[in-house]
Amino acid sequence: MSVIYLLLTLSILVAIIFFIAFIVSVKNGQYDDSYTPSVRMLFDDELVKEEPKINN
Repeated sequence: MSVIYLLLTLSILVAIIFFIAFIVSVKNGQYDDSYTPSVRMLFDDELVKEEPKINN
């Protein structure tokens, strides 16, 4: 039973470490995408929606 408590404690500790690393990376701008918005306007023509086909 003590092994379960040990593994539970370790898994919660690892989860907290990963959560803190995620928060730090978001605050540092790791996930900011500055390239896609500038290129998106070049490919707007490809995003034209087709009219739905009616099957009779």
